[in-house]
Amino acid sequence: MTVDLSTRRANSLATLAGSVRSVSDANLSVLPDAAKLIFRGRPAAIQAVGDLFGIALPRDACRFVEKLHRSVFWLGPDEWMFQAVGEDATELMDSLERGLTEHPHSLVDVSHRSDAFAVAGPRSSYLLNHGCPLDLSLEAFPVGMCTRTIYAKATILLSRPQQDTFHIDVWRSFAPYVWELLDEVRGEFA
Repeated sequence: MTVDLSTRRANSLATLAGSVRSVSDANLSVLPDAAKLIFRGRPAAIQAVGDLFGIALPRDACRFVEKLHRSVFWLGPDEWMFQAVGEDATELMDSLERGLTEHPHSLVDVSHRSDAFAVAGPRSSYLLNHGCPLDLSLEAFPVGMCTRTIYAKATILLSRPQQDTFHIDVWRSFAPYVWELLDEVRGEFA
């Protein structure tokens, strides 16, 4: 029997997202479901998996690269998260594993561990700074940057795909908590 986990994943923020008010200074929106894999490996495996995934892995600290519906996030000196929107995680993992048989590596499916949503608008960095201690100015946190950090008491992966847009990847059990805190702060703009 196959269980459709994509439906359960979408429902963790569905109720909150369905009742969110529109605030143009900082909007909240749920991001589409994605396959998410954590990869660790040495230089030969890094090159091989980049070729297989279709994106050269970022080697600069705290950076991510996007190409069409796929992204790769640098998480540590030998650790990356692959994200593929709308792809089946099992098929993607099997495909990468087949191409990496000659290279020692670790590849783990974490697709159902977290939810992701966007904070977008001209006051998005201000909103995030209510619970995140990082300097989110464009100079300190430019487009293309990502990092593990916190929002209030929750660990998040924060990335900036556009000047006024941030993406938050947060463990499912903390997703409503982070969403509700951000929505509460957005009340300042309403």
